[in-house]
Amino acid sequence: MKIRIIEMDGNSMRFVVEGIDPSLANTLRRIILSEVPTMAIDEVVIIENSSILHNEILALRLGLIPLKTDLDSYNLPEECSCKSEFGCPLCRSTLTLDVQAKDDVRTVYSGDLIPEDPDVAPVSDKIPIVKLAPGQRVRLEAYAKLGRGKDHAKWQPVSLCIYRYMPQIEIDEERCNACGRCVEICPKRILVEKDGKIEVENLMECTLCRDCVEACGEKPPAIKVSWDPKTFIFDLESTGTLPVERIMIEAFKVLDKKFSDFKETFIGVVHESKED
Repeated sequence: MKIRIIEMDGNSMRFVVEGIDPSLANTLRRIILSEVPTMAIDEVVIIENSSILHNEILALRLGLIPLKTDLDSYNLPEECSCKSEFGCPLCRSTLTLDVQAKDDVRTVYSGDLIPEDPDVAPVSDKIPIVKLAPGQRVRLEAYAKLGRGKDHAKWQPVSLCIYRYMPQIEIDEERCNACGRCVEICPKRILVEKDGKIEVENLMECTLCRDCVEACGEKPPAIKVSWDPKTFIFDLESTGTLPVERIMIEAFKVLDKKFSDFKETFIGVVHESKED
């Protein structure tokens, strides 16, 4: 197996994995989407709400605000030692909101939420929550906790998580007359004409649409588009709750634990069968 990181910054990553099959690629994708824990607002106590939004809609909008996540300081509620449905400082963080419009219309933004823990704050302070007419007020307490995407999409750590086959483009130079039709029709500008020849650039951007093959005037076409069944391009984009590299590390931890649990369970069943 080989892994090459093509691009990476705080919130996005592109990497290539060689030597795996689609089942493993899809397993990694599903774990990232559904098993990596992040913080999100899960319970809201409305103290006062005279805005146009009902309490339920207001709570829903708050829950969808991405929050910075400190995985090292908080426990998943089901794994916390407090064993309380109300939570404790080790598994819950509080954010408060108290905004009133006076003489003009006032837009309430995510930046108006005051976090108890600065490490569990909205990723962006420019997310609109509700508009208040003069005299209206919203006052509430919101409680954030760790959760997983399999329980609700608000706990998904990524806004983008896809994989695709590595494209392969072969050009028969002996039969290609460099007419340029394939260059003109390619939507991603993968093909270019240089020195009377058709060459491939930015191969990873190819979407395997095969428009170039259909546009070729040769019979059979002088260009062939296929893919490598053992090489995949992954694209990840974090919501900002966790850096992409931390998301990947946590995904591998979950995958390792699942295999370990399966192994221990299997060994236990084998031993019981032998004793019987």
